[in-house]
Amino acid sequence: MDAVDRSIDRARPITRQRRTYNQWVANETLEDFALRFTARRARRWSFGRVANTAIGSISFLALEAIGGAITLSYGFDNAIVAIMLVGLVLFLTGLPISYHAAKAGVDIDLLTRGAGFGYIGSTVTSLIYASFTFIFFALEAAILSLALELCFGVPLGIGYLLNALVVIPLVTHGFTKISIFQKWTQALWIILHITPFALVAVSGHLGLADWMSFAPRNGVSGSGLDLLMVGAASGVVFSLIAQIGEQVDFLRFLPEPTTPAEKRKWWLALVTAGPGWSVLGVVKMLAGSYLAVLAVHAGVASFNAVEPTQMYLVAFQTMIPDAMIALALTGAFVVVSQLKINVTNAYAGSIAWSNFFSRLTHAHPGRVVWLLFNVLIALMLMELGVFAALESTLTIYSTVAVAWIGAIVADLVINKPLGLSPPGIEFRRGHLYDINPVGVGAMVGSAALGLAASGGLFGTTADAFATAITLAATFVLAPLIACATRGRYYIARPPEPLDESEVACSLCGNVFEREDSIHCPFYANWICSLCCSLDARCSDICKPHGSLPEQLKDLVDWAFPERVGRALKTRYAVFVVLMAGAALAIGLPMRWIYLVSTDPAGSLVQALWLSYAMLIFIAGIAIWLFVLAQESQRTAMAESEQQAQLLMREIRAHKHTDAELQRAREAADAANVAKSRYVVGISHELRTPLNAILGYAQLLENDPDLPPRRQEAVSVIRRSGEHLSGLIEGLLDISKIEAGRLEIDSDIIYLPEFLNQLAAVFRMQAAEKGLVFTYEATDRLPGWVRSDERRLRQILMNLLTNAIRYTETGEVRFEVQYRSEVARFTVTDTGPGIPEDQIPRMFLPFERLTRPHGPVVPGTGLGLTITKLLTEIQGGEITVDSVVGEGSRFEIRLMLPRVHRRTTLPADHRRRVNGYRGPRRTILAVEDEPDHRALIQDALRPVGLSLHFAESAEAAIAMLPDLVPDLFLLDVALPGMSGWELAEHLRAHGHETTPILMVSAHANDLRTRGAQGALHDDFISKPINIDELLIKLERHLKITYTLAGGVERAEALEHPRLPRDRIEELRHFAQIGYPRGLRQTLSAIEVDDPGLSSTVARLRGIVATYDLPHLDKVLGDMERDHDA
Repeated sequence: MDAVDRSIDRARPITRQRRTYNQWVANETLEDFALRFTARRARRWSFGRVANTAIGSISFLALEAIGGAITLSYGFDNAIVAIMLVGLVLFLTGLPISYHAAKAGVDIDLLTRGAGFGYIGSTVTSLIYASFTFIFFALEAAILSLALELCFGVPLGIGYLLNALVVIPLVTHGFTKISIFQKWTQALWIILHITPFALVAVSGHLGLADWMSFAPRNGVSGSGLDLLMVGAASGVVFSLIAQIGEQVDFLRFLPEPTTPAEKRKWWLALVTAGPGWSVLGVVKMLAGSYLAVLAVHAGVASFNAVEPTQMYLVAFQTMIPDAMIALALTGAFVVVSQLKINVTNAYAGSIAWSNFFSRLTHAHPGRVVWLLFNVLIALMLMELGVFAALESTLTIYSTVAVAWIGAIVADLVINKPLGLSPPGIEFRRGHLYDINPVGVGAMVGSAALGLAASGGLFGTTADAFATAITLAATFVLAPLIACATRGRYYIARPPEPLDESEVACSLCGNVFEREDSIHCPFYANWICSLCCSLDARCSDICKPHGSLPEQLKDLVDWAFPERVGRALKTRYAVFVVLMAGAALAIGLPMRWIYLVSTDPAGSLVQALWLSYAMLIFIAGIAIWLFVLAQESQRTAMAESEQQAQLLMREIRAHKHTDAELQRAREAADAANVAKSRYVVGISHELRTPLNAILGYAQLLENDPDLPPRRQEAVSVIRRSGEHLSGLIEGLLDISKIEAGRLEIDSDIIYLPEFLNQLAAVFRMQAAEKGLVFTYEATDRLPGWVRSDERRLRQILMNLLTNAIRYTETGEVRFEVQYRSEVARFTVTDTGPGIPEDQIPRMFLPFERLTRPHGPVVPGTGLGLTITKLLTEIQGGEITVDSVVGEGSRFEIRLMLPRVHRRTTLPADHRRRVNGYRGPRRTILAVEDEPDHRALIQDALRPVGLSLHFAESAEAAIAMLPDLVPDLFLLDVALPGMSGWELAEHLRAHGHETTPILMVSAHANDLRTRGAQGALHDDFISKPINIDELLIKLERHLKITYTLAGGVERAEALEHPRLPRDRIEELRHFAQIGYPRGLRQTLSAIEVDDPGLSSTVARLRGIVATYDLPHLDKVLGDMERDHDA
């Protein structure tokens, strides 16, 4: 797998910190497209405004200072020749640079990258360019400070500080503010610049002959040319060659021309503000030469005559006798001129430093920070007296600057036309080699040749023309190196095609144009060139062969034998190389200090050598620590990369495992869905026959012709059927829990009968295991309460079932307390008990209690989970107390609001419904099961309702033209059209308000009650509870039932009192434990007084549960009512 493929596999996540940082740096208002392509949307200014902004920078008075300095030093003839020759060179070198930069929309640094230097190679040139900006910033600010001192008496130190700080607010917002400043000061500057020359011309103080005959300060005649002096003067003028970089920083904002007229304007602006600066520069240097001679003739010392302030003050004084006015005009002119150039110097320096440090540190705090940094360095140079050493400073700098610009021009005008380098300007890090030997080699070679020449190594003539030699060498070396390397070091990785004109950066989130975007394999996405430059994590994974360490290794392997190559790759060789670089970096500034010193005495030389030795010693220690730290870092990075590879392999393995698990989960989910469907389906199949069993059990239980002994047997059948129905509900709850869906209903429950039924069922289960089952209820137990009957039964059945299931011997006690509408149900057993550490776990799904020495107890492990869930859903709580070896106690607290008005038929009055009051009502029941149709007919026949049956929905629809039902009773699961579809048809065809009751034994049909709410009025689940059916029919048909004896239901609900003697008889039988005597007495009471059948049925229900203590309490309450 190659590097790009590996990087794609290791695509890194994008941290929020880096995203936010890059978004801040990408602020186009402050950054002005530093480090990146100048977007077309930013080139919104006119050609004239861009050109005016760029040409406005050529107001700087250092041009006059240079012209005056070389004239006073080398004479008129030599100075003029040097100025004209170098001016021509500046124009010719500036033209291709301006053209390619404006066309590509890049600054001088980005142009350098693509013109033969590479990504890191252009770092050195950024330092050269930054040096140019702060050197000339210092020179211009020093000139302005001298003017402030002369004109307004401002001390030099304060003047330096003011001039450094005043430009900052003008530059922070880049081209936008600078263009406005240049526009508003241009006319004033032109007027103030022309005025002194007009005054001199009128006054006739210095004729051209006097100027042209000026002799240098060394006394040599100025009428003849001296080749050495021409060369020395040209060396000073060549220092201006880097000024084209500042022009390009503005020309990149030229809009792209689209019409022939715009193309002409584009070329005019380009030539005028690009290479054209040299024309204006030549004029200003000639002006400086003339004014310097004028100042000398006016009696100004030669040392002061090179100061532009003195030059223009003398010029203004030729026709203005008032010294204050002349000083004011001079001060205004100098202030305007120097501010116009220093905003450009500061702006260009901020971009240069941004480019320099972003590549070394992969960090960019913002162009404004480097603006302050550049101004600070210039301030330090001013304090060191850079203006006093103007000539020597520029001579040293010009050689290096010429090597840089010459290498760029050679690549643009020779290599590109010859096909030795790619035609475009590639500046993006991900596509460039770190070092391109073409530009770097040409610059280093020519600069070394030029410095050697300036050092006198090749004689005095070569010394004088060192800069010219340097420039010529670049035009030889650049093509030679390009031919030797076949141009393969220009592009490290070809760009990937991108169809869109703009793309969003995946790192910073900003939108960039196609030229400013690059596909990054490290992030496996498109990013902008800015984020690419600032990223420190990728280690150039997209171009491993193009990184600087790899290129240096390749160079060593190519240039040296294997043994020597291995030696050069050691830490000691690295130390020697770095020490040599440090020695040079420390030595050059000290050499400069020596050269610019006005009194290079022996004490200075001794101090410089001592300082050099100390600095070399400190640098050696720092470099050795750096080498060791780098080696440790590489080792750590290699280990980290190895661990990352192992981690990625593990991640891929986990992904494979996750995929397998996902497939297994999908299979399990499918099986679970099938199981749930099976549970729902089997519940339907169980409910269907259970509906007939429970229905007929209810009918038989209420049949007055059935003997009491058989009635009790039928009651057992009914209670067992209801218990089975509860078990089915438990199965359905498992399915609903898995689906994340539970429903809570609000039912009216006759609590005493409800609890008696439960107690009767579990008393029999306990008796089968030989256990004692005790049921005790409080005397304050209410009659009617509101709750979900099905869920309440399920909660209590789960607790009682577990108590009996886990108890081998002893007792199970079921106690009920009621106070303030809160019921407390307590189930206590004498089972094995539960360890304390297992109590929290037993409420988890599918968790079973472990009994190492006990019998295996069957179960699903969901009973207590469902119990706890149902309890908490209804706002209750469940608590557990258990002692191992003694037993457990479960207590549930539930809110069961008391219902003061009974709104349903109690069980003991079912048998008495024998009709109803109201209009004749017709019911159409649609049911496909014959047994269920028979059950409904038997249940409702005594009521006297008009019943009609249909086997299917289609049959029901066919009956409607001849039948007008008052209520529909629809089974959901019908053959063909379902019950819901039939309900929808009825609502749409004239039965919008007719009550519709849906009946179903299918669990999922309960869920559709909310979704189909507009189609039906009520729902009855199978097995049908006849009480519930009667009540819902009474409500929806708006009828009132009549009971046996001709009374209405409301009257029958009043319980008459038992005779006192009967109460005493019953209490006697209860206390001696004689159930048969109790049943016989109750039957006799019912025969004697049918109106007491309700009370008799209630007592008979208690007797059926054999809860004789509770019966005794109830009879005691009746006896006390008699006494009251």
